[in-house]
Amino acid sequence: MKYLFLNLKVFMLSFQSNLEHEVGKILLRHALKISTAESCTGGLLSSRLTDVSGSSAYVKMNFVTYSNDAKQKILGVSEETLKHYGAVSAQCAYEMAQGLLRLTGSDIVLCTTGIAGPTGDENKPIGLVYIACGYNDKIEVREFRLNPKYNRKNMKFMFTEKALQFVLEKIKDL
Repeated sequence: MKYLFLNLKVFMLSFQSNLEHEVGKILLRHALKISTAESCTGGLLSSRLTDVSGSSAYVKMNFVTYSNDAKQKILGVSEETLKHYGAVSAQCAYEMAQGLLRLTGSDIVLCTTGIAGPTGDENKPIGLVYIACGYNDKIEVREFRLNPKYNRKNMKFMFTEKALQFVLEKIKDL
């Protein structure tokens, strides 16, 4: 029963959150362009950004690079990184952001790679996500560990919440 309430809480948050609007206002005000490359969020981050009216003024390009092959071919993530660290790693998120910056020339890039469930392991549990944000020629990667009891859909939403909070933190003082 307690997990039902946990997931209900996220469901309600999905109707109340306005992070994509806050990010959009700042991007628009400063004429900045953003691009995304998503794995575990499967396009939800892009969807949230483009749900905002007028987002075509600041959303440049978005990619869903769910497979390792896509990460390599589109973003240039190295085979060595994927073999040694795996797709769900800080190293992979960093290389995703590097590749996205090169590919798009955007002012800001935001990349996600993680484990939404239903399976994970002790090294890479359900709820683990790495988010890379590139801005001002710097890339920062953060690791988040969310409650593994979120259902898959809510996990993806919470991953996008973390990503939008991260980028907002980077640009809010412009």
